[in-house]
Amino acid sequence: MPWYVIYTQPRSEKKVAERLQKAGITAYCPLVTQLKQWSDRKKKVQVPLINSYVFVNVGEKNRESVFEVSGVVRYLFWLGKPAVVRDEELIALQESLKDTMSAVAISGIKVGDEMSIPNGPFSGKEGIVKQIKKNSLQLILKELGVLITLTKAE
Repeated sequence: MPWYVIYTQPRSEKKVAERLQKAGITAYCPLVTQLKQWSDRKKKVQVPLINSYVFVNVGEKNRESVFEVSGVVRYLFWLGKPAVVRDEELIALQESLKDTMSAVAISGIKVGDEMSIPNGPFSGKEGIVKQIKKNSLQLILKELGVLITLTKAE
């Protein structure tokens, strides 16, 4: 069975994946651990790697069954057909998430520079520096066309 990509309501990726699993549909929501800071504490939380997307493994005849789960908006389409993700690509994503992100030295980098991500989920991907802050920098990944934020490891 092929893997498809579904678009979810904002901030409901983990819940949608859980609901799909309970409905008997194989679902995968790639998660990464981030350190979040509130006014009174810091906490490590699991957040989706790709906002508003969940991967589902369903047969062509059962594709419509995902819409029975609340929070599912639509399938992601490519060239007029539902986007299909190969097993090898999903396995590679899962393997890359096993790595942990290490500290990235920000010295000598300026806005507009191109850089390669040394390790972690996007290891080896090239990006253009959009913004630099004290403890983080934002990159636009050329290949994927998404904006990611690399933060300094605590």
